Amino acid sequence: MGNCCESASNFFGPQKNTNVRISLPAVCFVWQIAMIVLFGVFIRYDEESDAHWIEFRRENNITSDIENDFYFRYPSFQDVHVMIFVGFGFLMTFLRRYSYGGVGFNFLIAAFGLQWALLMQGWFHALNPETGKITIGVESLINADFCCAGSLIAFGALLGKVSPVQTLVLALFGVTLFAVEEYIILDLLHCRDAGGSMVIHCFGGYYGLAVSWVLYRPNLHLSKSHNGAIYHSDLFAMIGTLFLWMYWPSFNSAITDHGDGQHRTAINTYLALASSVLTAVALSSMSQKRGKLDMVHIQNATLAGGVAMGTAAEFMISPYGALIVGFCMGIISTFGYIFVTPFLEKSLKLQDTCGVHNLHAVPGMLGGFIGAIVAAAASESVYGREGLINTFDFEGEFADRTPGTQGGFQAAGTCVSIAFGLVGGAIVGFILKFPIWGDPGDDNCFDDEVYWELPEDEETVPPVLEYNNHMIHKPQEIFESNFSVDQS
Repeated sequence: MGNCCESASNFFGPQKNTNVRISLPAVCFVWQIAMIVLFGVFIRYDEESDAHWIEFRRENNITSDIENDFYFRYPSFQDVHVMIFVGFGFLMTFLRRYSYGGVGFNFLIAAFGLQWALLMQGWFHALNPETGKITIGVESLINADFCCAGSLIAFGALLGKVSPVQTLVLALFGVTLFAVEEYIILDLLHCRDAGGSMVIHCFGGYYGLAVSWVLYRPNLHLSKSHNGAIYHSDLFAMIGTLFLWMYWPSFNSAITDHGDGQHRTAINTYLALASSVLTAVALSSMSQKRGKLDMVHIQNATLAGGVAMGTAAEFMISPYGALIVGFCMGIISTFGYIFVTPFLEKSLKLQDTCGVHNLHAVPGMLGGFIGAIVAAAASESVYGREGLINTFDFEGEFADRTPGTQGGFQAAGTCVSIAFGLVGGAIVGFILKFPIWGDPGDDNCFDDEVYWELPEDEETVPPVLEYNNHMIHKPQEIFESNFSVDQS
């Protein structure tokens, strides 16, 4: 038994070879060729993007091209696309020596993930049983971006600790798991989750946390000098925050029903985001002896209201209800960065680089349960009979479902997303633990030099800020000014 344990220890041991000259090109070429083949076999344009649109329009008494879904959905698609590639990407540039990796590997994950998502979601939602083909349109592109978001959230927990090959494997399994849990939650359980509190944020957060827990690095302190921010890296990350914050109403409302549902979703998300900013700022200031603000809290906790409103935003939660959700989420998320993240790392050996537990996992989970409560409280006096049917899609086999029953299914959907994230993440973590992926050693994490060519004239800047507690290593003189004026 001792020999077996020693062999396993050696197999998963600290010896690391970060040369990905063969593995990374091989994976990229093989997987992209596979995408080309699979798209050739399965993917076709839908009726609104096909050249037969003119005939389709005439047969369905559509009077104008402006009624093509493209003109309704494309503005939202643009906003969501910016969030995926610019918002998430720049939010991950806070590390002083890992900005290339943050934005570059985010780009890589999303570019591969959206292709795989079109296939996976197509097989579950858009496969024509007669032709065996998947038809795609502009709404398919939005859903594919949503699918990628789950893997990008998971990547946040692993930022700086994985190789580019591992990020692609993370996306491959992440998109697959997402498509399955999305099908169970939205189709089988018939939950409503337009903004993805459950299927995107809750799943993605716990998926990343489970992978990170399995990939625990006992000697990560050897890279501590790089696991922090400097002034300009935090400023770049704040750009990502602002893009996410501005476009989050589009994210939550992108695939809601045209009309009142989409309108209401944008309003509720808008208000929740605004409310979470003030409470995040308040708690951040309260947490410091001199009342100064921590940029970590401002970059992240200010977005928690948008995460938590993903499920309930299209319900009649009321404007003041949206403000209450944002109010609470700003406090909970900031509290998590101050107290919960250090506790998780110390007590549960859970190393969460970006703090996805506080921005995505917990607000996503709470957002799912908030949606369940609001759904259960729905009534005809508030929604009207037709409004109730339209909002919760009480039609067909679900025509007899009551709001109370719907609330129960919404809560069950949240539990499904947590289970898929934790179990799926643990399995993927063990796959990524095999020493074949070219991941960095414990003393070589959070450093772009491992996988990127860097400018030769780069100036070396000593570490100043440590993530999750920027002030911890600052010298005393920055707190008390030594400036004085000589009296003549």
